[in-house]
Amino acid sequence: MIKNGVNKAGEQAKAINKILITQPRPESEKSPYFELARKYGVELEFKPFIKLEAIPARDFRKQKIEIPNYTGVIFTSRNAIDHFFRMCEEMKVNVSQDTKYFCITEAVALYLQKFILYRKRKVFYGADGTNKSMFEVVNKHKSNEKFLYVCSENQQDNEIVNWLKANNCEHALAFMYRSVSSDVKDLLAQNEFDIMCFFTPSGVKSLFDNLPKFKQNGTVIGAFGSNTFKAAEEAGLKLEIKAPQPQTPSMVAALEQYLSAATKKK
Repeated sequence: MIKNGVNKAGEQAKAINKILITQPRPESEKSPYFELARKYGVELEFKPFIKLEAIPARDFRKQKIEIPNYTGVIFTSRNAIDHFFRMCEEMKVNVSQDTKYFCITEAVALYLQKFILYRKRKVFYGADGTNKSMFEVVNKHKSNEKFLYVCSENQQDNEIVNWLKANNCEHALAFMYRSVSSDVKDLLAQNEFDIMCFFTPSGVKSLFDNLPKFKQNGTVIGAFGSNTFKAAEEAGLKLEIKAPQPQTPSMVAALEQYLSAATKKK
């Protein structure tokens, strides 16, 4: 537990006991989240605020996208990878061995090993997990590739879409899944969280779908990604934890920075 301290405004800050991570619990007990919890004596609760629904092949065909025509595929999550290869299987599409993959992080890139023979010459990823670093990689190939950005029907990253347009990249958006809000009313009613961390605009939407009258009332809000920042702020939430940033490339790193600073204020 991190005890009461004084925040930047000189006001009394409440103790940090419980943190809500709006994602599934990590499968490995070696996850840095658990190390963080042990280090700072805080309790972590993992609960996805959204669930994904697959768009079936019969509906995807209405988008009139011929997957084999694209030479580069952009992935920003493991979910996108799962649904891309699911769709290829449903549609009996053989993905060319020459297809290049552009991923937001190394972790996402490594997940491709579940589906393809991983070769560095055709798998690329950003240096620090930001859109900017991924753009730098894509930029080196944009004149030779036709890009397919695999994303959610209601959750695509507008920064990526706008960059592809502004940089004259031949591309298409492939909607292969959609996100819907999970029912988390009981969780929120039965627990008081000192920090709540969101990872998608849909996650923020889910909060208000479940609690339309939600008031922040001193709860520290963390957000991952520029679109999530925007969604949280447009919803009237005050953000105190942001990732990725140059010094905090992950939500774990951002939480570490926040909790470390809070410890020093005790």
